Amino acid sequence: MKRKHIDLLFIALAAGLLFVPFLGGVHLFDWDEINFAESAREMLQTHDFLTVQINYHLFWEKPPLFIWMQVLSMKLFGVNEFAARFPDAMAGVVTLMVLYLIGEKLFSRRFGLIWVLVYAGSILPQLYFRSGIIDPWFNLFIFLGIYFMALYLESRKNRKEDLNIFLSAAFIGLAIMTKGPVGLLVLLLSLTVWLILRGSWKKVFRWRFLLIYGFTLLIVGGFWFILQIADGRASLIMDFIQYQIRLFSQKDAGHGGFLFYHFVVLFFGVFPASVFMLPAFRRLHDKTDKQKIFRNWMMISFWVVLILFTIVKTKIVHYSSFCYFPITFFATYIIVKMIKGELRFPSWLKVALIATAAVEGLVFIVLQLFIHYKDRIIAKGWIHDPFAAGNLQANVHWSGFEFLLGVFLLAGVLISLFSFRKNIQRMVTGIFITTLIFTTLSVFIITPKVEGYSQNAAIDFYARHAGENAYVDVWGFKSYAQYFYFRKKPPETLPAVSPQMQLNGEVSKPVYVVTKITSKKAFQKRYPSFRLLYEKNGFDFFKRNPESKTKIKPDIND
Repeated sequence: MKRKHIDLLFIALAAGLLFVPFLGGVHLFDWDEINFAESAREMLQTHDFLTVQINYHLFWEKPPLFIWMQVLSMKLFGVNEFAARFPDAMAGVVTLMVLYLIGEKLFSRRFGLIWVLVYAGSILPQLYFRSGIIDPWFNLFIFLGIYFMALYLESRKNRKEDLNIFLSAAFIGLAIMTKGPVGLLVLLLSLTVWLILRGSWKKVFRWRFLLIYGFTLLIVGGFWFILQIADGRASLIMDFIQYQIRLFSQKDAGHGGFLFYHFVVLFFGVFPASVFMLPAFRRLHDKTDKQKIFRNWMMISFWVVLILFTIVKTKIVHYSSFCYFPITFFATYIIVKMIKGELRFPSWLKVALIATAAVEGLVFIVLQLFIHYKDRIIAKGWIHDPFAAGNLQANVHWSGFEFLLGVFLLAGVLISLFSFRKNIQRMVTGIFITTLIFTTLSVFIITPKVEGYSQNAAIDFYARHAGENAYVDVWGFKSYAQYFYFRKKPPETLPAVSPQMQLNGEVSKPVYVVTKITSKKAFQKRYPSFRLLYEKNGFDFFKRNPESKTKIKPDIND
């Protein structure tokens, strides 16, 4: 067996051991995780695998590729949290193998292995492979689309030209099928910048390129949309397009943010790779044209994505997650040069690593103090949001030693920096293994506690009534958890009983409604036929029996 194959086998096994355990350890988080998992569950319920639905209504916000992956996973593992997150764990395995192959091909075996460690050992990239969201596969497809485009544009005429065109278009098509046209937009913007800088447009205006790329993109990225139009659902495509435009032009509900939101998220979220990347903004030299070309494409795509989503009004952590690829690439690039002695390890970089680790570690120490004194803080009225105050009343067990996670991170960085200061490779390995362990332990220890405060009371309620012949919904806030954890079945008759009828019309079975504490009085005033069952952790739980009926009261906010 060749050394490359042994490396790949080791990476696959190590990635599986890193990403797969504990996938089902906590409930899915609202909105995104439950959104996609619920669409997959409803596909299994209806056996309609071409239609994306939420609450058994057409859902136009996302194409179906990732949801199909979850459907296959749920067929293997059942409808549960593990199955919903398993596709992203597999994305982690594939991503690390791809990074090794590209790094080994363009640079060296050492480069490929270090890139794998840097990616897996940075905080957010590892967390994303433990989630049930679309972006890990979406970003990988865009990255591969850009990679094969770079190979095509910089290659001389050979038999692989057409293959590179096809592969670039196919992966961008898969990105479109995963999340939408943003995947193509990132490629086109990066390509435009590259063409402007290089001043060479011939290769992208060849008939052969345009035909192969356009046809492949249409078939791979457009066939689901074509099927929808052929099935008389052109309005769904229009709704999808309007939704994409709205995300760019205005803040989505609950997803606003300050101008440099993504700069901050990437710097602290992709630590320590983000710090090691900083020297890459200086003038650097490559040994081969292929290395220089790939480095230029990584820099271009980094700034394209960062600037694009800085301009976009909606601010969500996922939007800039493609930048994990260029950030970890440049971190690896700098680290390898330092190991070879081509760059020195500057003192300011050590200070930046220590300072950032201290800030990240301090978060856990402050969190521990906050939890310890939360009752006093609530009693003094320092938390002005009643719902947040209610969340914090949850009975979540803390050992009192969770702050040691922050201490571990800072201590690991310090020990690595000063114990191995004469051996850069061991120093870097120590830092990234420290962060890898820190992130893994945080998932095991902190995530269940966060979930316990934020949503556990509501999800327990839905799960307790799962399978009951009743209606369950929320009022005054957006959620998908009531569908997934109640295991809502398709409507028995069409048209289905509307939410308004459930609230105020004649019904044949009980109706349960969950509100936040901040909406309790408004709900009781508007729907007095509902009886309050209990309050828990910022949520209020109501029930209306079938015989209960009243006329709706006018609401000026409707």
